[in-house]
Amino acid sequence: MSFEPEAIRAFEHAGWQRSASAYGDSFAPATAPFIAPLLEAAKFFPGQHVLDIACGPGHLAAAAAARGATAHGLDFSAAMVGVARNFHPEIVVTEGDAEDLPYPDGMFHAALSGFGMHHVPRPQVALAECRRVLKPAARFAFTVWATPDENIAWSLVFDAVARHGNRSATNAPPPGALSRPDQCLHALEATDFVDCSAELVRAEWLLPNANGLIAALSAGTVRMAALIAAQEPSALAAIIDHIAGQAERFRRNGQLAIPIAAVLASGRKSTE
Repeated sequence: MSFEPEAIRAFEHAGWQRSASAYGDSFAPATAPFIAPLLEAAKFFPGQHVLDIACGPGHLAAAAAARGATAHGLDFSAAMVGVARNFHPEIVVTEGDAEDLPYPDGMFHAALSGFGMHHVPRPQVALAECRRVLKPAARFAFTVWATPDENIAWSLVFDAVARHGNRSATNAPPPGALSRPDQCLHALEATDFVDCSAELVRAEWLLPNANGLIAALSAGTVRMAALIAAQEPSALAAIIDHIAGQAERFRRNGQLAIPIAAVLASGRKSTE
């Protein structure tokens, strides 16, 4: 099954509109450990203008503001924009498209995207737009989820669905080509960023049990939520049981500490 960019955008938009209100209490804890490394990679200073692309509820932009930045957030989901404005009045949040940024050339001293670039239909277009709105020598840093072989939370679900459910039941678009360091480096370099880097960053996602993992993914994601929702109820029970058995080795102090991993990539706009 092939998906045109507009179909991908429509699928993603509908999903994020749905999950906006629940994201903070469901999936945000999985992304939180990666905020500090992302801010460090962007290399901005207090008083500078920083853009968070695909900002969601605004947690990353708010963290930049806490470090003294004049923080701006952009998201294509009006529901997410509403959440961000409500919880983080200190940031300027705009509804807009990452592939057509509503900002003038050279406006920002740094740009960030926390787990947003792999949801964009055409990441190369978004990267070019990001470069356009950066000042010369400014940096763009982003995170994307690593492949399931590096990312245990994802592999637990995929393995359980493969054994007890149907991986092809979902109507979700296939994952994009930004999940390995080499892919992220290539994308940045192809968009004329320089001084590029990409590395795996590891963390743990604390959850009460397997039901908590499924509930968080169902409430706070789009593609994983679609995969879970597509499973038959009887299969889903077996999937959760399988995850519970496999995840038990990660139990610590009464909760699961499931290993997760992201690719942290960054590049600099040249001065020429």
